[in-house]
Amino acid sequence: MSAHRPRLILVLAAALLAPAAPPALAQTRMESQMPSDIDPQSGFRLPLPKPEDLDAMARKTYEEAATPGTSLAGLQGPAGVQLYSPRTTAHLRALNRYLRFEAGFSPRIREIAILATAREMDSQFEWVAHEPEALKHGVPQAVIDVIKFRKDTAGLAKVSDALVIALGRELWRDHKVTSDTFARLKTIFGPHKLVDLVLLMGNYAGTAALLAAVDMQLPKGKQPLLPIP
Repeated sequence: MSAHRPRLILVLAAALLAPAAPPALAQTRMESQMPSDIDPQSGFRLPLPKPEDLDAMARKTYEEAATPGTSLAGLQGPAGVQLYSPRTTAHLRALNRYLRFEAGFSPRIREIAILATAREMDSQFEWVAHEPEALKHGVPQAVIDVIKFRKDTAGLAKVSDALVIALGRELWRDHKVTSDTFARLKTIFGPHKLVDLVLLMGNYAGTAALLAAVDMQLPKGKQPLLPIP
């Protein structure tokens, strides 16, 4: 037996018996992977304002966003960033509420429109928030995968699904909507709902831009779902 073999066996045994790194250390290592300009509490490039430093309008936004169940992301999301623009927040939230819940779109169409926008904007945060919502509201995984992996829409069973995905791709990737796509969407939705559909997608494109500017990180425990290089 080599003279070095007993020593090697002792080293391997010590490594196997050594205690695992404590959770706090593991968490520190995970957090250290964040970009250096990210605030660890807010998850983006600005710290969350303290409630006592906010005016009445911003404090209302803070309290609503901090209440579980009132939004998909809470304060680590668009609501947290919007605390820096409290005069616009009430208008933005009212517009978002109308376009999502009052404009007459089915949850399926709404979530497909949001996902199509999030994909073309490469918004990991929006996608992670809305893929589960889409599944919850009956959007088939096959439709989600067409959006996620930018597959051809020709095989989709519902023409409306394919057309909403095409609209997102033409708006945000091509920056030009074809006459054929517009005409077919108008036949399905009518002119008024079609304009609202574009406004819905524009609303989420604007949110994606805001999240990109502040480099919004995913909440703790959430894993990226979009294949972004």
